[in-house]
Amino acid sequence: MRYFSETAEDSPSRRPSTRMSSRGSPHVLASSFLATLTASPHPAGGKQSLPTFSSNPTPPFNTQQAHFGSTDSAVMEDIAPSYDLVVLGTGLTECILSGVMSVKGKKVLHMDRNDHYGGESSSVNLETLFKKYGNYQQGTEPWKKYGRPNDWNIDLVPKLLMSNGELTNILVSTDVTRYIEFRQVAGSYVQQGQGSKATVAKVPSDAGEALKSPLMGLFEKRRARSFLNWVAAFDEANPSTHNEALQETGIGSESRRCASVNYATEDATPVYDKFGLEASTRDFVGHSMALYTTDEYVDKKGMAKDCVERIRLYVNSMARYGKSPYIYPLYGLGELPQGFARLSAIYGGTYMLNTNVEEIKYGSDGKVEGIRATMKERGEEGDGFKFETKCSKILADPSYFPDKVQVVGHMLKAICILNHPIDKTDNADSLQLIIPQSQVGRKHDIYIAMVSSAHNVCPKGYYIAIVSTIAETDANHHLELQPGLERLGKIEEQFMGPPIPLYAPKESGEKDNVFISRSYDASSHFETMTDDVRDIYRRAEGQELVVEGLKEGTNLVAED
Repeated sequence: MRYFSETAEDSPSRRPSTRMSSRGSPHVLASSFLATLTASPHPAGGKQSLPTFSSNPTPPFNTQQAHFGSTDSAVMEDIAPSYDLVVLGTGLTECILSGVMSVKGKKVLHMDRNDHYGGESSSVNLETLFKKYGNYQQGTEPWKKYGRPNDWNIDLVPKLLMSNGELTNILVSTDVTRYIEFRQVAGSYVQQGQGSKATVAKVPSDAGEALKSPLMGLFEKRRARSFLNWVAAFDEANPSTHNEALQETGIGSESRRCASVNYATEDATPVYDKFGLEASTRDFVGHSMALYTTDEYVDKKGMAKDCVERIRLYVNSMARYGKSPYIYPLYGLGELPQGFARLSAIYGGTYMLNTNVEEIKYGSDGKVEGIRATMKERGEEGDGFKFETKCSKILADPSYFPDKVQVVGHMLKAICILNHPIDKTDNADSLQLIIPQSQVGRKHDIYIAMVSSAHNVCPKGYYIAIVSTIAETDANHHLELQPGLERLGKIEEQFMGPPIPLYAPKESGEKDNVFISRSYDASSHFETMTDDVRDIYRRAEGQELVVEGLKEGTNLVAED
């Protein structure tokens, strides 16, 4: 049995530009070994906002040497008799919360039954992808056609980061950006219509772009320009901006008469009605800017405020770097859980891979009080390393508690390899493209997230596009993705499995202190995932997670 403790040579202060990768980074827990760091005492005080670190901080822990070939008893000495929190699964949601809890002084034990990080949010090489989906005949190696398998880092979830979004805020506030480099996504597009007659255009994000957009006629462009000017000036805390901006745009008196909207209680319809926006404009604003996945928000009370805030997030994210509101990590999304895992380890978190939970123990009050588990390498003979420890809370992905979750839908996903950019997207090397549900007669949008060698995820000349949506039928699921697949053009390889169940916890977890995350949805951004992070933190800790906003002048994007 082996375990690993990070040494001073591997500390962030010595290696500030370390790239998180499964290909040799010392903190990556390959096979079955224990990573543990002894943290120095955390400062006293109950402030709940995450600290902002200096660009080259002193490691807040007492370093110790790595040990290999140690005995089970030596490993046992590094497992504490009790923890504040046991985390099961190393998906991004779990790793963010593990890192946050560790920073706040919690004693965390983080385990995964697999031998790698990421769970469903990991990135895999091309050979692994072929084998995962069974897209080959025994005795053949079709992946060799595309170069070295390890030159590919293919995401299992179709997600991009909003440059001013919650995940980016958390990355900056915890300084996990020390370990990960980002590059901007080249474009954000929306499709109107379908088939060969469809219009694909850049999503306008300001008044100037609205006037140039082919998505609208002349008079509608003016209305959209007025709407975006109003959104840009809107300040919830300043009621005068709710109406003044309206009047400055020269909107007719009929619209001004309905200008008084209670943004805390109204639905989104009055907001659109103010400006007389056409149905097609409401469609791309609601789905490509506010990023709603369905039209339920339009008539849902209290969504007016949420709608405006979402559009402002999009516009502000767009303004940050210019080409699109999205950024993406070099080498794939699998870098993200590893970065937060390292954050947890620096603050004393203990990590164990290849570890199966044998039993969850509960007290007489029904609350969790400990676990019994076994750590064993694949192919290892014997019973493995067995241990028990106490804990007061458990945080887990849905696979660890199948009896505590329910299916709330099914995601359809096709991972496609292309050798060309997508038509009508200005030869963009990366993009998000949304096909709003109304354009193709559906209840849910179809998303396309595409990246390429610009983000070091595949060899030059290739593109990785993931088409996703929510299943609405019981069969012929490939037909539900067809509008997105047609938009891609010629596809070299397509990987599509059965519908993926989406799980949500049945209860809040406050009765037994077992808090379960939600599955990743079909949307091509992380905002719903960070909503889940905040919700779990609120339920587990009884207070809001406060994250400092992006620091002025922070540039996360690598230079071209």
